[in-house]
Amino acid sequence: MTDPNIATAEQRNQRQIGLWLLICCALIFSMVVLGGVTRLTGSGLSMVEWDPIMGIVPPLTETQWEEVFQKYQQSPEYQKINRGMDLAGFKRIFMYEYAHRVLGRLIGLAFLIPFVFFALARKIPRSLVPKLVGMFVLGGLQGLLGWYMVKSGLVHDPHVSQYRLAAHLMLAVFIYGYMLWVAFGLLFPASNSGGERPLTALRWATYTVVGLVLITMTSGAFVAGLKAGLAYNTFPLMDGRWIPAGIFNLDPWPINLFENIATVQFDHRLLAIILIGSIVILWFLALGRELPARLARAMHVLLVIGVLQVALGISTLLLHVPVPLAAAHQAGALVVFTVGLFITHQLNCNGSIRQRE
Repeated sequence: MTDPNIATAEQRNQRQIGLWLLICCALIFSMVVLGGVTRLTGSGLSMVEWDPIMGIVPPLTETQWEEVFQKYQQSPEYQKINRGMDLAGFKRIFMYEYAHRVLGRLIGLAFLIPFVFFALARKIPRSLVPKLVGMFVLGGLQGLLGWYMVKSGLVHDPHVSQYRLAAHLMLAVFIYGYMLWVAFGLLFPASNSGGERPLTALRWATYTVVGLVLITMTSGAFVAGLKAGLAYNTFPLMDGRWIPAGIFNLDPWPINLFENIATVQFDHRLLAIILIGSIVILWFLALGRELPARLARAMHVLLVIGVLQVALGISTLLLHVPVPLAAAHQAGALVVFTVGLFITHQLNCNGSIRQRE
């Protein structure tokens, strides 16, 4: 027989580790939103150097500020976009990017210090160690990818590559999702109760929704990278048409999907419509199942958040991308992804779901 005290200790350790991972997820969530604000305020290229160690200390004196400002004045962004900016204006954009980088370092510490503590206390199951180490390595690679993205705007054209921006965002989302999935497994272990497995249609509808969320977020990264949200600020028509002219103007035609402003925005609109339609279908499918209360609530939350996310996207477009709305839209995408991932986990770990009579 299993010692109940040992089982309780294991469950307590799992809960502690799960809660720690959720805190790290919340920090990553904040990092993604702050990164969006940094981009929206035109602050991402204000720091022209990358110093992972000493870079955590900002300029502290006017002399230091002047030195940093002089380096920025040599950059393409200042020369071609912000020429004439004064020191006060530079300080404003600098602090957004500085906060973004410091938060990245804090996330690393928030992960590493508890990891060492849990490891020394022998609270981490052996099977979990490779996953946690992988998360930490991916976090380091994310920092390198962020600088690789910034470098693309420090050469000639003062705009970061939309390809690198999309890669940077989606790696953050992958790390967030992976960490969240592991945390769900620790906090909501698989049920061993009897009953039927979730029906195939419901599970595949959920996989489809989560997949569409990821594709739509990737599409949104290209919209952001090309500043495509500042064009065609009407809905549902684009320049008076359902399908805008010139969506295949570039040659070869596949690059229109990534480099043509009209095509990129049209695709993002279309994907958003398909996504909300898929969420509605999933919700209706769920109505025909006897779901656990937690899972049923998550289905309702997904529908509400999905509708709000579409409203945020349309409002952001019609109002020419105001920073608060655009940041809320990016945060909303992560919330939809979070709820969708939770539903997916619950469907795969709960063995007591069956169809209504």
